Amino acid sequence: MHRQIIFEHKQSEPNGDIVEIRIREIETTAEYPEGVRYSFVYIRDGKRLVGYDNYHGKGHHRHVKEREESYEFIDAWKVFEDFDEDIEKVKKGVIA
Repeated sequence: MHRQIIFEHKQSEPNGDIVEIRIREIETTAEYPEGVRYSFVYIRDGKRLVGYDNYHGKGHHRHVKEREESYEFIDAWKVFEDFDEDIEKVKKGVIA
């Protein structure tokens, strides 16, 4: 499966939090009909607090703290916006 990196970024914040984003263009398949594979993750103290991905045959889904739920994929930039909003909510304690 040919993969072309669209965007890849890893950021370590001063408090030790980590944000990693990977978006790859891939061949369109039944498992990846949009032709994109992505992973967005926010980590604090070695634990994933927020994550969005379409890996592992589960389709589009998100992780918020201990919960995992389906996610309606529109495009990779919308995932980025939603991911960023969830990070801010976790930081503010809105999502507990």
